[in-house]
Amino acid sequence: MAIKFMDPHDVPQIPGTEGWERMYPYQYHFTKDDPERAAYESNQIWYYDGLHYPEPHYPFDLIWDEAWYLALSQFNTRHWLVPPANGIDHRIVNGYVYISPVGVENPEDIPKRVPHFQERAGFYFQNWNDLYEKNWKKKVGNVIEQLEAINFTDLPEMEDISVIKEGIGKGSGYEFLKKYDKLIDLGLESWQYHFEFLNLSYAVQVNFFQTMNQLFPGIPMATLTKMSAGFDPILFRPDAELIRLAKLALEIGCEELILKPLKADELMKALAEDSIGKIWLQELERIRYPWFHISVGTGWYHTHISWNDNLEIPFDNIRTNIRAIKAGKTLGRPTDQILKERDRIATEYRALLKTDADREAFDQGLNLARLVLPYAEDHNFYIEHWFHTLFWGKVRQIGQVLTNAGFFGDADDIWYLRRDEIKQALWDLCTAWATGVKPRGPSYWPKEIDWRKGVYEKFKEWTPPAALGTPPEVVTEPFTIVLWGVTSDVLKTWLKGGEEDGGDPNELQGSPGSSGIAEGKARVLKSVDQLVDLKEGEILVATTTSPSWAPAFVKIAGAITDVGGPMCHAAIVCREYGLPTVVGTGKGTQFIKTGDLIRMDGDTGKVTILQRA
Repeated sequence: MAIKFMDPHDVPQIPGTEGWERMYPYQYHFTKDDPERAAYESNQIWYYDGLHYPEPHYPFDLIWDEAWYLALSQFNTRHWLVPPANGIDHRIVNGYVYISPVGVENPEDIPKRVPHFQERAGFYFQNWNDLYEKNWKKKVGNVIEQLEAINFTDLPEMEDISVIKEGIGKGSGYEFLKKYDKLIDLGLESWQYHFEFLNLSYAVQVNFFQTMNQLFPGIPMATLTKMSAGFDPILFRPDAELIRLAKLALEIGCEELILKPLKADELMKALAEDSIGKIWLQELERIRYPWFHISVGTGWYHTHISWNDNLEIPFDNIRTNIRAIKAGKTLGRPTDQILKERDRIATEYRALLKTDADREAFDQGLNLARLVLPYAEDHNFYIEHWFHTLFWGKVRQIGQVLTNAGFFGDADDIWYLRRDEIKQALWDLCTAWATGVKPRGPSYWPKEIDWRKGVYEKFKEWTPPAALGTPPEVVTEPFTIVLWGVTSDVLKTWLKGGEEDGGDPNELQGSPGSSGIAEGKARVLKSVDQLVDLKEGEILVATTTSPSWAPAFVKIAGAITDVGGPMCHAAIVCREYGLPTVVGTGKGTQFIKTGDLIRMDGDTGKVTILQRA
């Protein structure tokens, strides 16, 4: 491609944000100071990771981006040696993360990596279920257990006498600092496990797509994704539990009490005082841990609280489910129907093959895709939802300790510090506590935090460009293709700019996410708390969706997202619920307005505005 996007070094500074770079690690900055690095940056493609980050980053929340920057890349490059792809490089511009797939520079190195990949990946494929069930789940469970055991409280005025009489030999200040290090380490460790299987899951999907395209040139993506649908990931369990609780309420006869417009705490008190309601409440309490540790968003931001943090959310969903059941609706996923369609398509395509070699390639590709696909969703619940929910709570404890010591005006100010800056603040707190003097933090951090808050608000008003830099001839990195949906063709579409090049101003092209055609009024939503505005039969338009949006699927006719590829969470979730979906439109939330009458085609990725609101 001869045409380039804006050079990453030429992105204009937002007035009033000068100096914003100090809010983030230095290696995340595009730089002109190092000519070699600057040339590399200009010659790479950098695309905005709106799939995970629809909002700018609070400095602390960048920890998860740092974690997967390391983990994903190392598994591609150092563990599996994925033949055509190394890691994914990261930068940050005005609080928004841009990422760049790094290819294998020397083409002659690609075939040298193949035998290593086959040996290493082959071991995991041959032992997939054992490694996942007996090894991975145990490791992640251990990390979560250690996290739950950590707590942060104010430093004592005087050490307990047991420290003396038991000869402990260590102080509370040291222990506080040690626990903070362990907290951060557990977070990074959990993300190592996050990618232990995930890179292979996506590499398998890319291989499956390529194999099927060789066997059946031009086969639609919607057909390919149907062939591996119909699995039962743990990620759907929270929604299933809400449906089960709604059915239980109707079975035992406490649904009218639950339908009363009471706040969660008031409702729980009323249920506890009711003989039948008490039975239902006991069941709720039994399944809350861990199934209500699901975030209202993707789990990547501290603002993405869980159902356990705000019980109003699951109670509202349970009420929606009760009303739907009473209205005669069938809730949940049409798994039997999806499996029947899956097997029909696979059988018909396989019957078209003429040779044993082709049939063997078909069987191997399909069976492997079906084997690994559940992990592509299950890890999401364990890490982004369960672990993150607990992790954010521990950091809030630290924020409260620093607030009590006068460092912050509010515990939530902690999110405006980088993780290394929090360690510095804690050293300040602990050494001042140890010496009996006033720490510097109370005179240093409030002014800095006020400035950062102002900068962050300006970041939120900025619209990040879809891409920066120089597109490659071919995109080869598996995550880039199947998760973000960024392919060579997509980059060409972005470069053309849509309707500016004479395209239909009422049409938008995305990628097929889930098969089917839907027509209805659009509802553009920016966050999960706006789901209450959804009306029956509307088409949901969002930057992306998360598993916690599943209760809304009982209402909507289809979904459209700005970002994502065929294996992004939004596409997978919608396929399993049988909802037509178009992903990766790039600008659906800007192009479409609430109330527009639209038609969407989940098989072609086309969205058409039939009538403007």
